[in-house]
Amino acid sequence: MAGNRETVILVHGLWVRSLVFFLHQRWLTGKGYTVRRFSYHSVSNGLRQNAEALSNFIAATKGDCIHLVGHSLGGLVILATLARHPDPRIKRIVLMGSPIMGCHAATVMARLSWLRSIIGQTLKDWLASPRPPVPSSVEIGILAGDFGLGLGRLIPGLPQPGDGVVSVAETRLPGAADSIVLHVSHTGMLISRLCDNQVAAFLESGKFIHA
Repeated sequence: MAGNRETVILVHGLWVRSLVFFLHQRWLTGKGYTVRRFSYHSVSNGLRQNAEALSNFIAATKGDCIHLVGHSLGGLVILATLARHPDPRIKRIVLMGSPIMGCHAATVMARLSWLRSIIGQTLKDWLASPRPPVPSSVEIGILAGDFGLGLGRLIPGLPQPGDGVVSVAETRLPGAADSIVLHVSHTGMLISRLCDNQVAAFLESGKFIHA
Protein backbone atom coordinates (compact mmCIF):
# COMPACT_ATOMS: atom_id res chain seq x y z
CA MET A 1 0.00 0.00 0.00
CA ALA A 2 1.12 3.55 -0.71
CA GLY A 3 2.06 6.00 1.95
CA ASN A 4 -0.44 8.75 2.61
CA ARG A 5 1.91 11.35 1.20
CA GLU A 6 2.14 9.79 -2.26
CA THR A 7 0.09 11.36 -5.05
CA VAL A 8 -0.59 9.98 -8.53
CA ILE A 9 -1.47 12.28 -11.44
CA LEU A 10 -3.28 10.61 -14.36
CA VAL A 11 -2.83 12.10 -17.85
CA HIS A 12 -5.24 11.02 -20.61
CA GLY A 13 -4.63 10.54 -24.33
CA LEU A 14 -5.94 11.91 -27.62
CA TRP A 15 -9.58 12.94 -28.22
CA VAL A 16 -10.74 12.29 -24.66
CA ARG A 17 -10.87 13.96 -21.25
CA SER A 18 -9.68 12.86 -17.83
CA LEU A 19 -12.92 11.03 -17.03
CA VAL A 20 -11.56 8.04 -18.98
CA PHE A 21 -9.27 7.42 -16.00
CA PHE A 22 -12.20 7.08 -13.59
CA LEU A 23 -11.62 3.37 -12.92
CA HIS A 24 -7.86 3.72 -12.47
CA GLN A 25 -8.45 6.63 -10.10
CA ARG A 26 -10.82 4.49 -8.05
CA TRP A 27 -8.50 1.48 -8.00
CA LEU A 28 -5.37 3.47 -7.12
CA THR A 29 -7.24 5.37 -4.41
CA GLY A 30 -8.17 2.00 -2.94
CA LYS A 31 -4.48 1.15 -2.81
CA GLY A 32 -3.77 4.19 -0.65
CA TYR A 33 -2.74 6.84 -3.18
CA THR A 34 -4.09 10.34 -3.47
CA VAL A 35 -5.12 10.52 -7.12
CA ARG A 36 -5.68 13.55 -9.36
CA ARG A 37 -6.73 13.65 -13.02
CA PHE A 38 -5.22 16.21 -15.40
CA SER A 39 -7.22 17.37 -18.44
CA TYR A 40 -5.85 19.20 -21.47
CA HIS A 41 -6.81 20.07 -25.04
CA SER A 42 -5.18 17.26 -26.99
CA VAL A 43 -6.20 18.45 -30.48
CA SER A 44 -6.15 22.24 -30.48
CA ASN A 45 -3.17 22.92 -28.19
CA GLY A 46 0.47 22.22 -29.04
CA LEU A 47 2.89 20.05 -27.09
CA ARG A 48 4.66 22.95 -25.41
CA GLN A 49 1.38 24.53 -24.29
CA ASN A 50 0.12 21.27 -22.78
CA ALA A 51 3.47 20.62 -21.12
CA GLU A 52 3.26 24.06 -19.51
CA ALA A 53 -0.26 23.31 -18.29
CA LEU A 54 0.81 19.97 -16.79
CA SER A 55 3.80 21.61 -15.14
CA ASN A 56 1.50 24.15 -13.49
CA PHE A 57 -0.83 21.35 -12.39
CA ILE A 58 2.08 19.46 -10.82
CA ALA A 59 3.33 22.62 -9.09
CA ALA A 60 -0.13 23.11 -7.56
CA THR A 61 -0.24 19.50 -6.32
CA LYS A 62 0.53 19.00 -2.65
CA GLY A 63 2.72 16.19 -1.39
CA ASP A 64 6.33 15.15 -1.02
CA CYS A 65 6.17 12.33 -3.58
CA ILE A 66 4.40 12.52 -6.94
CA HIS A 67 3.98 9.78 -9.53
CA LEU A 68 2.65 10.25 -13.05
CA VAL A 69 0.68 7.81 -15.20
CA GLY A 70 0.04 8.64 -18.85
CA HIS A 71 -2.02 6.81 -21.45
CA SER A 72 -1.07 7.14 -25.12
CA LEU A 73 -0.54 10.84 -25.97
CA GLY A 74 -0.62 11.63 -22.25
CA GLY A 75 2.69 9.87 -21.86
CA LEU A 76 4.27 12.12 -24.48
CA VAL A 77 2.98 15.20 -22.66
CA ILE A 78 4.55 13.85 -19.48
CA LEU A 79 7.94 13.33 -21.14
CA ALA A 80 7.86 16.83 -22.63
CA THR A 81 6.98 18.26 -19.22
CA LEU A 82 9.85 16.43 -17.51
CA ALA A 83 12.32 17.79 -20.05
CA ARG A 84 11.18 21.39 -19.69
CA HIS A 85 10.02 21.59 -16.07
CA PRO A 86 11.56 18.90 -13.85
CA ASP A 87 10.13 18.66 -10.34
CA PRO A 88 12.25 16.94 -7.66
CA ARG A 89 9.12 15.45 -6.09
CA ILE A 90 8.41 13.29 -9.16
CA LYS A 91 9.61 9.76 -8.42
CA ARG A 92 8.07 7.21 -10.79
CA ILE A 93 6.17 7.29 -14.08
CA VAL A 94 4.21 4.68 -15.99
CA LEU A 95 3.53 5.20 -19.70
CA MET A 96 0.75 3.03 -21.11
CA GLY A 97 0.65 2.60 -24.88
CA SER A 98 2.55 5.83 -25.53
CA PRO A 99 4.09 6.08 -29.04
CA ILE A 100 7.44 7.37 -27.82
CA MET A 101 9.46 6.20 -30.82
CA GLY A 102 6.93 7.39 -33.40
CA CYS A 103 3.41 6.53 -34.49
CA HIS A 104 2.85 4.80 -37.82
CA ALA A 105 -0.93 5.28 -37.63
CA ALA A 106 -0.63 9.04 -37.07
CA THR A 107 2.04 9.41 -39.75
CA VAL A 108 -0.20 7.76 -42.33
CA MET A 109 -3.20 9.85 -41.26
CA ALA A 110 -1.15 13.04 -41.50
CA ARG A 111 -0.57 12.38 -45.20
CA LEU A 112 -4.32 12.47 -45.87
CA SER A 113 -5.82 15.97 -45.91
CA TRP A 114 -9.20 14.79 -44.67
CA LEU A 115 -7.64 13.09 -41.62
CA ARG A 116 -4.71 15.40 -40.89
CA SER A 117 -6.57 17.72 -38.53
CA ILE A 118 -7.95 15.04 -36.22
CA ILE A 119 -4.56 13.79 -35.03
CA GLY A 120 -4.13 17.09 -33.25
CA GLN A 121 -1.33 19.60 -32.82
CA THR A 122 0.20 17.96 -29.75
CA LEU A 123 0.95 14.70 -31.54
CA LYS A 124 2.15 16.54 -34.66
CA ASP A 125 4.60 18.50 -32.51
CA TRP A 126 5.93 15.31 -30.90
CA LEU A 127 6.46 13.59 -34.24
CA ALA A 128 8.27 16.64 -35.63
CA SER A 129 10.63 17.09 -32.66
CA PRO A 130 13.66 15.20 -31.34
CA ARG A 131 12.96 13.00 -28.32
CA PRO A 132 13.40 15.06 -25.14
CA PRO A 133 15.94 13.96 -22.53
CA VAL A 134 14.61 12.20 -19.45
CA PRO A 135 15.95 13.17 -16.00
CA SER A 136 18.03 10.36 -14.52
CA SER A 137 16.36 10.87 -11.14
CA VAL A 138 13.02 9.57 -12.44
CA GLU A 139 12.15 5.88 -12.86
CA ILE A 140 9.98 5.14 -15.89
CA GLY A 141 8.01 1.98 -16.60
CA ILE A 142 6.73 1.16 -20.09
CA LEU A 143 3.49 -0.80 -20.42
CA ALA A 144 2.51 -1.96 -23.92
CA GLY A 145 -0.32 -4.07 -25.28
CA ASP A 146 -0.36 -6.85 -27.89
CA PHE A 147 -4.12 -7.36 -28.32
CA GLY A 148 -4.46 -5.75 -31.74
CA LEU A 149 -8.03 -4.51 -31.57
CA GLY A 150 -8.45 -0.84 -32.49
CA LEU A 151 -8.87 1.80 -35.18
CA GLY A 152 -5.25 1.40 -36.15
CA ARG A 153 -6.10 -1.89 -37.83
CA LEU A 154 -7.63 0.19 -40.62
CA ILE A 155 -4.21 1.75 -41.29
CA PRO A 156 -2.14 -0.18 -43.85
CA GLY A 157 1.25 -1.38 -42.69
CA LEU A 158 0.62 -1.05 -38.94
CA PRO A 159 3.59 -2.81 -37.28
CA GLN A 160 2.92 -5.90 -35.21
CA PRO A 161 2.65 -6.86 -32.45
CA GLY A 162 0.66 -3.96 -31.12
CA ASP A 163 -2.42 -2.87 -29.22
CA GLY A 164 -4.49 -1.99 -32.29
CA VAL A 165 -3.23 1.61 -32.42
CA VAL A 166 0.39 1.67 -31.25
CA SER A 167 2.93 -1.08 -31.88
CA VAL A 168 5.02 -2.51 -29.06
CA ALA A 169 8.18 -1.24 -30.79
CA GLU A 170 6.81 2.31 -30.82
CA THR A 171 6.45 2.31 -27.02
CA ARG A 172 10.10 1.60 -26.29
CA LEU A 173 12.15 4.08 -24.28
CA PRO A 174 15.93 3.61 -23.94
CA GLY A 175 16.88 3.85 -20.30
CA ALA A 176 13.47 2.87 -18.93
CA ALA A 177 13.62 1.13 -15.57
CA ASP A 178 11.33 -1.70 -16.71
CA SER A 179 8.86 -2.67 -19.42
CA ILE A 180 6.08 -5.19 -19.85
CA VAL A 181 3.71 -6.32 -22.60
CA LEU A 182 0.17 -7.29 -21.59
CA HIS A 183 -2.57 -8.89 -23.67
CA VAL A 184 -4.71 -5.75 -23.77
CA SER A 185 -5.82 -3.32 -26.46
CA HIS A 186 -5.05 0.39 -26.59
CA THR A 187 -8.43 1.46 -25.20
CA GLY A 188 -8.71 -1.64 -23.03
CA MET A 189 -5.81 -0.39 -20.91
CA LEU A 190 -8.20 2.15 -19.42
CA ILE A 191 -10.56 -0.50 -18.05
CA SER A 192 -8.11 -3.27 -17.28
CA ARG A 193 -7.65 -4.29 -13.66
CA LEU A 194 -4.53 -6.19 -14.76
CA CYS A 195 -3.04 -2.91 -16.04
CA ASP A 196 -3.93 -1.19 -12.79
CA ASN A 197 -2.19 -3.88 -10.75
CA GLN A 198 0.93 -3.56 -12.90
CA VAL A 199 0.85 0.23 -12.62
CA ALA A 200 0.56 -0.01 -8.85
CA ALA A 201 3.40 -2.55 -8.69
CA PHE A 202 5.73 -0.23 -10.59
CA LEU A 203 4.76 2.84 -8.55
CA GLU A 204 5.51 0.90 -5.37
CA SER A 205 8.72 -0.88 -6.34
CA GLY A 206 10.04 0.48 -9.64
CA LYS A 207 9.40 -2.92 -11.26
CA PHE A 208 6.47 -4.63 -12.94
CA ILE A 209 5.29 -8.11 -11.95
CA HIS A 210 6.87 -10.55 -14.41
CA ALA A 211 5.46 -14.08 -14.37
